[in-house]
Amino acid sequence: MMATILLIEDNRLILDNLSEYFEMEGYKILAAENGKTGIELARKHIPDLIICDTKMPLMNGYRVLQLILNLSKTYEIPFIFSTSNAENVDRTKALELGADDYIIKPFELPTLLAMAKQWIKSGSNRHRQIEIHK
Repeated sequence: MMATILLIEDNRLILDNLSEYFEMEGYKILAAENGKTGIELARKHIPDLIICDTKMPLMNGYRVLQLILNLSKTYEIPFIFSTSNAENVDRTKALELGADDYIIKPFELPTLLAMAKQWIKSGSNRHRQIEIHK
C-alpha cells in the first residue's frame, strides 16, 4: 500500500517541489498551503506522516501540532517540523511539544526522504513515551 504524506507549507514553490519529489518517490501527497487546511486534511484522510512548516500566517506549525495531538485519531501520526530557524531552542521546543523530528531549510531532498521513510516505518515516538510513563 502506498503511504500518504501530508505537506503543510505556505511557500507555494516549496510545497510544489516537495509534492512532486515525494510523488516521484511513490508516495501519495496531500498538500495544504496553510495550517487550517492541513488540519482538515489530516482529520479527513489520516496520513502516514505530516511534514509541517513552523512559520505560517494565520496558524503556525506549533498550533497545527497541538491540534493534531488533541485528537485521538490523529495523535499517532508522525510529525516533522520543517523550518528556516536554526536555533537549538526551537528544536528543543518542537520535540518537547510532541514533534517527532525537525529539519532545517534549506535541506537536501534525499535527507528529508530518509527521515520520512524512517518515521513512516517506525511510527511516532509518542506511543512509546506514553508506555514508558505508565
